[in-house]
Amino acid sequence: MSKVAIVTGSAGGLGKGIAQRLAKDGFKVVLHDINEELLASAKSEFEASGYDVLTVKGDVSKREDQFNLVQQAVEQFGRLDVFVNNAGIDAVTPFLEIDEQQLNKLFSINVNGVVFGTQAAAEQFIKQGGKGKVINACSIAGHEAYEMLSTYSATKHAVKAFTHAAAKELAKHQITVNAYCPGVAKTKMWDRIDEEMVKYDGNMQPGDAFKKFSGAIALGRYQTPEDVANLVSFLASDDADYITGQAILTDGGLVYR
Repeated sequence: MSKVAIVTGSAGGLGKGIAQRLAKDGFKVVLHDINEELLASAKSEFEASGYDVLTVKGDVSKREDQFNLVQQAVEQFGRLDVFVNNAGIDAVTPFLEIDEQQLNKLFSINVNGVVFGTQAAAEQFIKQGGKGKVINACSIAGHEAYEMLSTYSATKHAVKAFTHAAAKELAKHQITVNAYCPGVAKTKMWDRIDEEMVKYDGNMQPGDAFKKFSGAIALGRYQTPEDVANLVSFLASDDADYITGQAILTDGGLVYR
């Protein structure tokens, strides 16, 4: 029987790369995003590759949307085996300018979304008789806090804490909870970070922030979606059944913990 995986925020970027790898691994994949247009485009691409795919539009910050996502996946494919809490957003702001709106927005998506997704997936895994895998998007910013990215860093530290706590509580059901911690990738998120940092530092040119961060990578190149997808593929496999509560760095040698 084919396994079923949900990947949130998977209409583009790292999430799409993860979903493509899981589909290639033989999973039936549920693509999820808030952007309907991008979702439709991703669905066409997956179907053209012969993958069994379902798309669900939703907002991860809403608990009912996360439970609806799992319900739709089960209605379509009959079960759930892996839930990847990938969706997330960034914010680049000097610490003294962080406002209530930014805090609420980032925490509602990056943190609340992970909690609600984990709850929805875990309830389904238990209903099926136990065993399942939750895989969360953390970051190098979940191990190190970065200037101008303090709200984002705080949310990713929270993701790491929820990963640890959920792993401890759900282990009795044979549900594992782990996180992948990407570094510097040439994604739209990093394009935005680069652009915003230039606005706040008159000495920087477009591309300088990306160059600064990626230039410190020991393996000498920035990250690709495939680098992250390789780790998620392993964590989603039976080979990772004895690994839980870990937030694993996949950054080419940038942060060492």
